[in-house]
Amino acid sequence: MTPAAFQSLPHASAYSLALQALWHDAQGNWDEAHTVAQQANNRDGDWVHAYLHRKEGDLGNAGYWYARARRTMPSGPLEDEWAAIVTELLARG
Repeated sequence: MTPAAFQSLPHASAYSLALQALWHDAQGNWDEAHTVAQQANNRDGDWVHAYLHRKEGDLGNAGYWYARARRTMPSGPLEDEWAAIVTELLARG
C-alpha cells in the first residue's frame, strides 16, 4: 500500500497504534494523533511522537522523542518524513 492510499482509508483501526496516529495526523487531527502515538508505548510510537512534535515546531521535545526512538531528527519536509514513516511501518506488516 502506498502512503497516499493509506491516507485515504476510511479508518485505520486495523493497523498498529503508530500507523493509526499517522492516519489521524493525515486527517488533520493532530491532537488525536498525539494521544494515539503516546498509547503505542514502543519505539514506533516514539518515532511518530517525535514527528508530531517536530510538526508542532517543538524541536526540543521532538529531539527527546527521536532519541527514544533511536532515530535522527530529519531536516527535510514534514510530508516526506510522514511518507517515510508510513512506508517503513507498512512494510513491516
